[in-house]
Amino acid sequence: MSTETEPTAIPAVTTTTAGISALANALGIIGRGPGRSRPLTRDEACGAFGALLTGQALDVQAGAFLLLMRYRGETAEELAGLVDAARAHIGPPPAGAPVPALDWPSYAAGRTRGLPWYLLAARLIGAAGVPVLMHGDNDLQTGGTGAMQGLAALGLAPARDLDDAAGQLAATGFAYLPLAHLCPALKTLLDLRAVLGLRSPVNTLVRHLNPLNAPATLIGVFHPGYLDSHAAAALLLDAGRRLGVVKGAGGEGERRPFKPVDLRLVDAGTAGVEHWPALIDAATEARDTERDDPAHLAAVWRGEARDEAGEATVIGTAAVALRIAGRACSPAKAEAQARALWAARGHHP
Repeated sequence: MSTETEPTAIPAVTTTTAGISALANALGIIGRGPGRSRPLTRDEACGAFGALLTGQALDVQAGAFLLLMRYRGETAEELAGLVDAARAHIGPPPAGAPVPALDWPSYAAGRTRGLPWYLLAARLIGAAGVPVLMHGDNDLQTGGTGAMQGLAALGLAPARDLDDAAGQLAATGFAYLPLAHLCPALKTLLDLRAVLGLRSPVNTLVRHLNPLNAPATLIGVFHPGYLDSHAAAALLLDAGRRLGVVKGAGGEGERRPFKPVDLRLVDAGTAGVEHWPALIDAATEARDTERDDPAHLAAVWRGEARDEAGEATVIGTAAVALRIAGRACSPAKAEAQARALWAARGHHP
């Protein structure tokens, strides 16, 4: 989509009095002046966002709602309500669909970054019996290589819909489902960034969609302030499920091997923090300048090229994913397992 010549509009669906009223009520609550406004309840947020997703509200209300929520900063209750509406709009998983071990959202569009090494990490653990459903959108990325380019270089096709994603999971242990194929209405609202000039709560809530009900989710963020808010929302949304949040490269769920990482881990109804050390010396970052050619990603996967920083990124990211998926009981054991998988990997799709 050209963000300069094609402004995004809300889908042309007939508005309803109920939808307009739900948005007006929400705007009246969060838009009052200091001392008079309050956060939305979970049900209020769900009702308002549900009206947006189904096209029952006016375009002007959509912009006002998203901007006000962004300006105020959504609470965990509000975020949970937005996710409730999105999940209801998407609907349940297809009958008989396999349940992935890990849900892996990928929504870091807009931040300059290099190659999508996280694709190799997801593919690595998926082939080793830890199936991964990755869903995402990188259409507005301003630099580096997006997920779709990385998939093409690896000879992988994005899933056409949830049914196709389920089939790919069963066959290979990995599937990438673009948001446009998962939920066009959410994709439209996400793309309003080009019109509004900044991100909105949609960029946050899509990380919690979990469309195939995986028992664990890996979330990457760019702003540290969202580490705790995602964890708090997870405690409201998915009792009994595991969730890990990291400040990743460019906002992706991808570990920087040159720096320590703090993993916010939600498990069994409690949230904690694990401190993981750096994997390689920071000086390597200057020596091994990351290439932006997607073909390099595929060459490293096949063992035809070496990239110390890239391989450390894959191993470190896979280790975090294994820990979140409950396949390792400590960071050290997760890293040892990831190194063994990388060394023993096959080189075919």
